[in-house]
Parts: sequence; structure tokens; C-alpha cells
Amino acid sequence: MPWQTLLNRRERLPANHDLGEGYATLLQQLGSVTPFELAVAGGRLMATPGLAFLMGYQAALRMLWPSAPLSLGAMCATEQRSLRVADMQTRLQDLRLTGRKDFVTAGDAADWLLIAARSEQQGEAPRLSLAVVYAGEPGVRVEPLPAIALMPDISHGRVHLDQAQCELLAGDGWDAYVKPFRTLEDTCVLSAMTAWLYGVGQDSNWPQHLQLRLLALLAGCAEVSRQAPGSPSGHVLLGGLFAQFEALKTEVNQALAEGPSLWATMWQRDQAVMDLAAMARAKRLAKALVQI
Repeated sequence: MPWQTLLNRRERLPANHDLGEGYATLLQQLGSVTPFELAVAGGRLMATPGLAFLMGYQAALRMLWPSAPLSLGAMCATEQRSLRVADMQTRLQDLRLTGRKDFVTAGDAADWLLIAARSEQQGEAPRLSLAVVYAGEPGVRVEPLPAIALMPDISHGRVHLDQAQCELLAGDGWDAYVKPFRTLEDTCVLSAMTAWLYGVGQDSNWPQHLQLRLLALLAGCAEVSRQAPGSPSGHVLLGGLFAQFEALKTEVNQALAEGPSLWATMWQRDQAVMDLAAMARAKRLAKALVQI
């Protein structure tokens, strides 16, 4: 991570309601960056916590699939609020996908979609594959969903697949993709949201010791981003970073309350996104602490 660039960066990109166009504008400004740099530099440049979250989400996708297209993408795994392989109904057969994914972050704005689909033969245990399809191709339809209270500037979609032709990614869909993606997303979203807060702190002249602690948290995120997502030690380090983030909440909220109301209002509305996967993280941490 070119830390000097982050320390000296003071600009912020205006919010763009067209998420794909806004993302393309960001990439033009950043140039060639690593996924972690995308999360941190992108998060710092965003106008809202929701857009910073989107940068972390895109960074995680690129850590998962390094050859991903440059355009906006989305992971499509959850069905009926479940990630259990046995609960999924979307099917892959002869490089054709049929099924539905119910809640896809930025799905209606994404150019490409990673689809987790059942691929076992009849009588075999449930098995996942991961395939990629492209928006607008035959058999691929994305239904926009109403905005929700949390991060209302980030759209969601329901993906309908009807014998859609796809490209298959190598490896087991669960072990190589869906399972590690949750850890990568936690790491990258924490990085992006911390960078957004650091930028607000710069703009609002927060106390120096708080800005320095946010920078230290980002330095820890850089180290965790280099760990394999299935590594027990990596999960323990990530648990430590979230503990640090939690410990900063009171001080961050106080600093926000003393500054421009716009930042405080947005953060109060959207900060709960950091707690959505808390239970899954706690389970991974408990398991990792036994293994190390």
C-alpha cells in the first residue's frame, strides 16, 4: 500500500447514482492498483459509507478471482437467506445455469456475476461449482429490488437464470470461493470503512491520536490481507482488528458528533453493516483459536 498517497490524499469523489459509472471513474483516477489498495484508496475517496463498502466488496471479489474483469461485479450465493449448499436450488448442467439468487449486492449494476450453483450428479452429496455470467446475456435477468434503510445508495438485485450459458471457474465452489469470500469480504470492507473514517477525520480535523489509531488499524488490515483466507492465524489476527475497530467506536462517534452533521448522520445510518457478519466471524475466530 503506498501509504504516502493515502496520507496526502485530500480529495473526495462526488457520489454517482450510477454505480458502474462511478466505479469506472474511480478506476480512471486510481490507475493500476492491487485489491487492497482499491479497498483503502477507494474507500478514502468515497462520498458515503455505502460507497466505501462497495469498494471493499469489489476488492474482495478481486482477491478471490484475480483475473476478474475491471468492471463492477457481484457474488451471487445466498438463496432464501441461506448459504448452506444443501439449501441451494440453482443448478449447473452442461455449462448452463438455471435458478435464482435472491439478494445480490449491486447486482442490478454489475457487469458480471459469480454464480454459486449445485453441480453434483444424481445420488451424490451436494457439491458447488462457481461460474461467471454477464449481465444482459440470454437467460440472465437481474430484477432491481427496493432500497433498504441500510446503505440506501447501494442497490440490490434478484438474479434470474434460465439456461444461461456460463464460464466455469476451476476448483470447488464452496472451498475455493464461497467460504473464503466471507473472510476476504470482512477484511476488505473493514479496510475500506476504516479508510473512509480516516478521510472524514482528516477533513474534520479529528484529534491526531484518533487519526493515528485509524492508520494503525489500516496497517493491521494490510498484514491480514496477505494471509490465506483459510488460515487460522489469519482469522485470529482479523478478530483482533475487529476488536480494535469496536474499541474505537465511542471515540469515533464523539468526534463525528462534534463535526459536520452530514458525516455523523451517514455513519449513524450505515455503521450497522459492520455487524451483519459478526456471528459468523465469532464462530470462525473460536474455531481458529482452538487450531493455532
